[in-house]
Amino acid sequence: MTSGTIAAQITDYANRADPYPLFAELRKQPVRREDDGTYLVSTYYEVRSLANDPRLSNDTSNRPPGYTRVGQPVESGLPPSFIFTDPPVHDRLRDTINRPFGPPHSPRFLDGLRGGLAEVVTELLDAFEGKDQVDIVEDFAYPLPVTAICKVLGVPREDEPRFHGWADALASSLDPQAGEDGQGKAQRARQDMGAYLADLIETKRRRPGPGILSALAPEMTPADLEATAVLLLVAGHETTVNAITNTTLTLLRHPDVLERFQKDPSLAVPLIEEVLRYEPPVQFVPWTTALADIDVADTTIPEGSPVWLMLAAANRDPRRFEDPDRFDPDREDNEHLGFYTGIHYCFGAPLARMELHVAVPELFRRVTFSRLLEDPPPYRANAVLRGPRHLPVAIEGLTA
Repeated sequence: MTSGTIAAQITDYANRADPYPLFAELRKQPVRREDDGTYLVSTYYEVRSLANDPRLSNDTSNRPPGYTRVGQPVESGLPPSFIFTDPPVHDRLRDTINRPFGPPHSPRFLDGLRGGLAEVVTELLDAFEGKDQVDIVEDFAYPLPVTAICKVLGVPREDEPRFHGWADALASSLDPQAGEDGQGKAQRARQDMGAYLADLIETKRRRPGPGILSALAPEMTPADLEATAVLLLVAGHETTVNAITNTTLTLLRHPDVLERFQKDPSLAVPLIEEVLRYEPPVQFVPWTTALADIDVADTTIPEGSPVWLMLAAANRDPRRFEDPDRFDPDREDNEHLGFYTGIHYCFGAPLARMELHVAVPELFRRVTFSRLLEDPPPYRANAVLRGPRHLPVAIEGLTA
């Protein structure tokens, strides 16, 4: 395997179902230079160090001219989302957005969503009645997070179906192989969603209601708020779909752990954290750039070089995690990178964890599963936001 081919293999759909042998090969050389000048960093301590290094920029305008390995944020007339900015712009925007979203300013906001999400989970599971097979993605994991993010934003429920298509198109733009067609669809989705949000934000400005759009309308420019809402849709939806689906798939592949979990629901916390390490919903971060020469693992990453931080490879680094390819909910000191680290640590991690803790125990309490109908299941094309596109399963029954 040559240094010029491994990124292509990682993004090749043929390896989507099991990229972990490639990540193991990648870790043999913690910092690997691709032929186009991209540096892939794959070991835990090196990824963690660089993710916390101010010399590594998330601002994609710092990319070399003509660099096309991964899609840039799509053009739509909106400013970049805050994850594609650096301090001080990043810090100002993130601090502003956090005020209505969670502690210390709004400590009860997320907890206030829990009851409504539990009702949605009940509705989705009730619809399994009388069926002998379901698709966990389409019938459960996909509709729940879009409802959650619409509640967070304050989007009227009757408008939620419009967000499904936008979320798919926008998430696809993060795929290194999205191409012009994917970028074009994402651009149209961002423009359509931006227009919708512009009207909604103006309505919220005149008549405030529930959700953070009302709280942020007086604090942010309409363009920054629209860009933030687009980010929250993608980051708050697609990653949680993957997390719920990956948890379901992992448990069905490990019936001994599933049996323990069904007898002891308190296992949910370590179990979910282990899934986030073992099958992270974001596999790698491919949009960072070195602002200066950076020495890491006996390698100098030159100023201006694109850098990919390989989170899923780092999460299975045997220098950090004992027997890392084993799924072990009893694992101690599980400080994984499933939600990244540093100043760009996943903004929506508290919401995602709450959705997982509402959805997963109830799913396995109420549904008696028979077997996976496809293993491996068909995966999404996206190599960055990796997860099954469908997860068909046979079920034997549903309890109240």
